[in-house]
Amino acid sequence: MNANNNDYVLTLSCADVKGIVYAVSGLLYQAGCNILDSQQYGDPATRLFFMRVHFEAPPHLDSVEKLEPMFADMRTRFSMHVSMHAVARRMRVLIAVSRQAHCLNDLLFRWRAGQLPMEVVGVISNHADCAALAGHYDVPFHHAPLQPGADMQSRRAQEQRMATLMREQHVELLILARYMQILSPEFCAEVQGRAINIHHSFLPSFKGARPYAQAHERGVKLIGATAHYVTPDLDEGPIIEQDVERVDHGLDAEALTAAGQDVENQVLARAVRWHVEHRILMNGHKTVVFK
Repeated sequence: MNANNNDYVLTLSCADVKGIVYAVSGLLYQAGCNILDSQQYGDPATRLFFMRVHFEAPPHLDSVEKLEPMFADMRTRFSMHVSMHAVARRMRVLIAVSRQAHCLNDLLFRWRAGQLPMEVVGVISNHADCAALAGHYDVPFHHAPLQPGADMQSRRAQEQRMATLMREQHVELLILARYMQILSPEFCAEVQGRAINIHHSFLPSFKGARPYAQAHERGVKLIGATAHYVTPDLDEGPIIEQDVERVDHGLDAEALTAAGQDVENQVLARAVRWHVEHRILMNGHKTVVFK
């Protein structure tokens, strides 16, 4: 998303009633703003309305703090949830990973290539395997080891270290890039709405550390991946993005793994980009994604 220094994204949700688009566009026009892109959706099932507007503000309205008061009356009138974001400001991101580096490598490459408008403030892992990869991109690496079979106290201490790092670095998004540890319900509740997880879409058929080997043994014809928000309910958070790829009997377990990891990379990258570009709005247990 190309933007000038005075570009902003407005997102809103409220009950679906007449006149919302007219009111929003009229208010922006009266303030001297130029709408660059506008998307909206009314859900007939929930009767909720969602809108995302990318606009350019005039020079005298050069901050979110100056723009937000404009919407005070509208917020009250429509009982509206409104968020305003400066496009030029990059969201601060922490990436958690275990031993598998494919998602981490893909995210860091896309970030450095300018494809993901965010600021990676660090990588945290329960293993040291990805330290060199983080160093290659000049990203601080934080090793938070956790021994196999660690008790609950040790796991909570590790989560506390992650939470402390997030607070110290003002992290706005936690990305679980194949982080193979189950997080406590308390930690999940703390990061709910600002943590994204990726997993293969074989669940619950093929659980454990070797899902692609299990899938190969069963002769699956489709592989896929799901990116979702983290909630206290394991792997049941609101889905952001999914994709699949058709495979056949000619792929061995190694080739199947490579194909599956490629799908995971793409699905996670899309979910992260949509989040940092403020394209995702919550609709109950579902998401509305303005692509």
